Amino acid sequence: MFWADRIASEIADTRKPRDGKRFLIRDEKTLSGRVHVGSMRGVAIHGLIAEILTEQGIANEYRYELNDFDDFDTVPGYLDAERFAPYLGMSLCKVPSPQPGFDNYADYFGAELAGVISAAGFTPNYYRAYADLYKAGKMNAPIRTALERTDDIRRILKAVSGSEKDEQWMPISVVCPHCGKLKTTRAGDFDGETVAYVCDQSPYGATPCGASGRVSPFDGAAKLYWKVDWAAKWVALGVDIEGGGKDHSTKGGSRDVANHISREVFNYEPPFDIPYEFFLVGGKKMSSSKGKGSSAKDMCDLFPPEVFRLALVGKDIREQIDVDPAGESVPRMYDWYDELAQHAREGAGDDWARLFALAQLPDMRAAAEPIWQMRFREVAFAVQMPHLDLLKEAALAKGGGLSDDEEAKLEERARYARYWLATYAPEEFKYELQQTMPVAALSEAQQKALRMLRAFIDSGNPSGEEIHAKLHALKEEAPIAPKELFQAIYRIFLARDSGPKAGPFLAGLPRDLVLARLAEAINS
Repeated sequence: MFWADRIASEIADTRKPRDGKRFLIRDEKTLSGRVHVGSMRGVAIHGLIAEILTEQGIANEYRYELNDFDDFDTVPGYLDAERFAPYLGMSLCKVPSPQPGFDNYADYFGAELAGVISAAGFTPNYYRAYADLYKAGKMNAPIRTALERTDDIRRILKAVSGSEKDEQWMPISVVCPHCGKLKTTRAGDFDGETVAYVCDQSPYGATPCGASGRVSPFDGAAKLYWKVDWAAKWVALGVDIEGGGKDHSTKGGSRDVANHISREVFNYEPPFDIPYEFFLVGGKKMSSSKGKGSSAKDMCDLFPPEVFRLALVGKDIREQIDVDPAGESVPRMYDWYDELAQHAREGAGDDWARLFALAQLPDMRAAAEPIWQMRFREVAFAVQMPHLDLLKEAALAKGGGLSDDEEAKLEERARYARYWLATYAPEEFKYELQQTMPVAALSEAQQKALRMLRAFIDSGNPSGEEIHAKLHALKEEAPIAPKELFQAIYRIFLARDSGPKAGPFLAGLPRDLVLARLAEAINS
């Protein structure tokens, strides 16, 4: 059974909605900068579970928090440090937008993330941490409980995670009424209505103002610390289902602590958990500010929606996903999708067919056809060869004419291939047909094989497959090692040692050019 079907069935069999009406599914992302593609795995897992529950007739709502109330703790490398450094320590919703047209910093980066989520076909109901939870008063009751039971929270932190807090510590940060900063303050002495505070901390270079006094911690004037905040949000929203990455799910980790706080402080059974592995970029769990191609928007731009969805949900949640925009994993991802489509065309009734269906956008799933598509590698090669007609090459590859839908998908794939070639593709995927004979020192064996190849092509008008068969026959006829023969061909036409499938490549070139270049190579 496909992993998402398995989890949805477990939820349906073991849980009932808290409100008796519908399951509430929740996920969130702190908008500290461009959102790393790794965050999209949580989006997709929760979103797909919501889709399958709906498919089964089980009422649910998927809510996604654009967390704009966390503190601004780092100026990303792609922003002006001098401009943004004064805002360190403030809530993200109080930091100005990097570009005009947005209310604040979090709104700017949240809009980009929401665009990617929409492109992938997921449709959560968004809310903001500050305006819709804290300022709206929905966190007031959990804040009061947390402050009244601070001793219990200290005990849990020590017992579960080994973190010791002194007797003055309280699980909350006050927004300084004077400088507006959040992480520069220390809170203490809750009297039932107010807490004492002093603004004298300097985390990550934030500058405190030195103010002190008392302030009400309610209605957005203060924020609970992360692990307490997580549990408090479950209570405030009535969350039924919420997973998290494996970094949160270890024993003594954030989820473990939040579970204990939820049960022991808030008397609330934690949501159904879905722990999942990371989405890596080139084998690394990097931040968006440190790796080109690592943001959700970067990755989304490389794939049409159905292939992007496949990248996000195709592997079991216990397996890592690793996509390197600058490596072979991009064409491999397209190949994987094409294999799914082939299985679906052949009527396979297994997880492959199920995955093909779930990779489609929900509103197009019922009508989606697993049409034939030209392989991404072949498209990427053809768009670099000005003498090739892409539509004709696709028809040759298919062995017949293309339908209107197949032509439309071919044009779409060509656009993505050109973008990938222009942005991330490694050099081995970039081809340039040499207009003149490159300098190429060929061995006697290579020259003999090329002479025999030229005679074969000159004797008729062989197809790409016929040329390919002849190249393999030359292994014995010349004789020559296959690698040595193919290197000779690539060197004289592309000035490199590797290239596309040689038979179709030569058949796609003007015949006179092939014969002339081979003759020049033989006589060089």
